[in-house]
Amino acid sequence: MSSDAITPRTATLAERLIAQYFAANKDQLVVGGIRVDELAKAYGTPLFAYDAGILRATYQALAHALDGFAEIYFSIKANPNPNVAQVFVDQGAGIEIASIGEFEKAKRAGCKPSHMLFAGPAKGEHELRQTLSEDLGEVHLESFEEIEHVAGLARELKRTCPVAVRVNPMAAAQGGAMRMGGKAAAFGFDEEILPEVVAEIKRHNGLKLSGVHMFAGTQILDADVLLTQWVHGLKIASAVAEMAGHALETIDLGGGLGVPYFEGDRTLNLASIRIGVDALKAQKEADAGIRGAHVIVEPGRFLTASSGVYLMQVRVAKSSREERFVICDGGMHHHLAASGNLGQVIKRDFPIVAANKLTQATLGPATIAGPLCTPLDTVGRKTQMPQMKAGDLVAILQSGAYGLSASPTGFLSQAVAKEVLIDDGKHCQI
Repeated sequence: MSSDAITPRTATLAERLIAQYFAANKDQLVVGGIRVDELAKAYGTPLFAYDAGILRATYQALAHALDGFAEIYFSIKANPNPNVAQVFVDQGAGIEIASIGEFEKAKRAGCKPSHMLFAGPAKGEHELRQTLSEDLGEVHLESFEEIEHVAGLARELKRTCPVAVRVNPMAAAQGGAMRMGGKAAAFGFDEEILPEVVAEIKRHNGLKLSGVHMFAGTQILDADVLLTQWVHGLKIASAVAEMAGHALETIDLGGGLGVPYFEGDRTLNLASIRIGVDALKAQKEADAGIRGAHVIVEPGRFLTASSGVYLMQVRVAKSSREERFVICDGGMHHHLAASGNLGQVIKRDFPIVAANKLTQATLGPATIAGPLCTPLDTVGRKTQMPQMKAGDLVAILQSGAYGLSASPTGFLSQAVAKEVLIDDGKHCQI
């Protein structure tokens, strides 16, 4: 990091992220050793820039916190660019998929089908047939219809299919910004009916009940909540092993690890997770039904978000009824999450900076808008900005997850943002 890097005194979230992950050089944000004005000149804007060094460091920090308790599978939905996924595959990660498209992208990333898990509440017949015929690692069953469907494909393909039961856990195990269980849901089987589910799977010779999958919530920033869910997940796995009459091979504890997006958000404490892992290891070792199982966590956002910067160029800076507007060439059509239209009830701003004027004094709040003909195309509502003009650069941090692929890229037929991977000072479009 250069000597010009912003240091966190009474720093904003954006300043803390720049100090932790990036750098500043002559007022310019620096990503992976490359100034953003150089990236804009090389590729144009809007663009997403991902730092491979941050991807690796985040993966390694999580692996260290898990301390041999669990393997990491990348939930590729968070960022389905195969070049991003390949960084994790090269580190030894598996991949969790939810469609045939993600299956193909995972293969392009170098992941073997045997090192993939297939979850999702409505898998298509062609998706299951293709993935199972290529020796998929495990299918996660989510309905009685799917049990029958996969059993039929097992007979057709003349093979035994490893399957796991996705469990919709009881409310006591919930937590996070978006709860995925504990209530009526499209995902998985309710925990209360697991005996019936296991009995139905055992009825089919072509199915091998190898594991369980629990995903209770997402965007969890409290390590204690996460550890509580994992304790409950091991208890569910133990109960399923007893019902099945044999030891389990896999226990998928889901993802849900969060990152700070808004002022006041805490950072997930990996040190607390590492401390809590010792008790989880002891719980697992004491139970013959799960002692030999491979435990899996499948983060997506946590692994990729902080590596990414969404870079836009200012087209217009204007005032309207004494309010400032900075209107850029990028917006919600590339980054729906930053606009607040992807799951936020109360819209709050991602960390946003004037990427070529980092140290210049602010003139006060401004609305950061995109080029679309809708007021929904707003990515900053009261963002502190210096004097801005056409040609200046605006960067949205924490943009490595649920960016381009989670956005309405066809809206108003605007150009699609480019994606760039920076690795050890080298960069290329991906």
